Amino acid sequence: MAEVDLATKQDGQVVTPWEVEADGEEGIDYDKLIDRFGSQRISPELIERMERLTGVKAHPWLRRGIFFSHRDFEQILDLYEQKKPFYLYTGRGPSSDALHMGHLIPFMFTKWLQDTFDVPLVIQMTDDEKYLWKGDHETNTIEKFYELGKENAKDIIACGFDINKTFIFSNLEYIGHMYPTIVRIEKAVTYSQAKGIFGFTDSDNIGKHSFPAIQAAPSFPVAFPHIFGNDTEPLCLIPCAIDQDPYFRMTRDVAPRLGWKKPALLHSKFFPALTGSKTKMSASDASTTIYVSDTPDMIKTKVNKYAFSGGQVSLEDQKNTGANLEVDVAYQWMRFFCDDDSVLQKIEQEYGPGPVRAGNKMLTGEAKQLLISTLQPIISRHQQARAAVSNEMVETFMTPRTLKFTR
Repeated sequence: MAEVDLATKQDGQVVTPWEVEADGEEGIDYDKLIDRFGSQRISPELIERMERLTGVKAHPWLRRGIFFSHRDFEQILDLYEQKKPFYLYTGRGPSSDALHMGHLIPFMFTKWLQDTFDVPLVIQMTDDEKYLWKGDHETNTIEKFYELGKENAKDIIACGFDINKTFIFSNLEYIGHMYPTIVRIEKAVTYSQAKGIFGFTDSDNIGKHSFPAIQAAPSFPVAFPHIFGNDTEPLCLIPCAIDQDPYFRMTRDVAPRLGWKKPALLHSKFFPALTGSKTKMSASDASTTIYVSDTPDMIKTKVNKYAFSGGQVSLEDQKNTGANLEVDVAYQWMRFFCDDDSVLQKIEQEYGPGPVRAGNKMLTGEAKQLLISTLQPIISRHQQARAAVSNEMVETFMTPRTLKFTR
């Protein structure tokens, strides 16, 4: 495995599983990330082929370039065309009682993938990771992160996953089943390689050094003997934000030496913080983060007060120049959560760059109101779905069992 340092700031930005930051006003340069990580851009031809094979229109996040990069997705389409099995893998690091809107992105998209391809899914709750990075011996106990994982599972289940095809697991509970897989991965990666990929230092606890092998393990079907038995053939598809790619770059590098198949990936762009696009949304600042547990009034207040505007300072300048949509959070969030392309086009024409074309130029307050009216029903529906998730349902989703294959 080539020792390429991905953990330091390059081109004015740093992107690791634990830190995302850009110097420029317009945030992360994703073209540079593709070059740096060595992935491939999702092409219109690849999207067209997927639509043709499945008979399903591509998800708006694919059409809008929010999921923008991939590794070997064409192999997934080959398998689908050949009616051969594959499975999905995604995860959640439980660090708060409720998910925020950015946390929903991989699960909403994975739900669409599960429905479109009709395949099994495994969801890893990395309660161990959160303890290793955030735990202490007084308030952030290992038991706390375990319980947060159970609570977060309710929000995940509320996204509508098929209980017959979905296995959610806590690393703290399930790791014994994966341990033979983890040990094989650990033996195949040197400390020097891990340090170059993840930026570990001599002061980091040894649990951090070994954790990448734990996150890599679900990429291989041998980690789930109750689902796949000893079958090493099913390929894994991982939808994730691109900051998680270093884990799977390591995974893909070691797979051939272990006699296993490289997982395929679909990478999303980051969901920007309310305060701007230089970094992704964080669960640590409740005042500027919109949670799926927020009330309609809380959503309205946070958007109006904190959502960074790309609009001009004066009304006259806004009419003559328009807003910078690349940094305007209301527009950027609408690209994620508004399914209606005509509404986005209206914002682009009436709020974006350029002088007013007809009627009045849209102002920042109007753009924010469009976002508020989009978010409130989405979160309300999610809250209703979550209220219907019982503890018994969580236990069923998290019980090792055979999943249903239809292909």
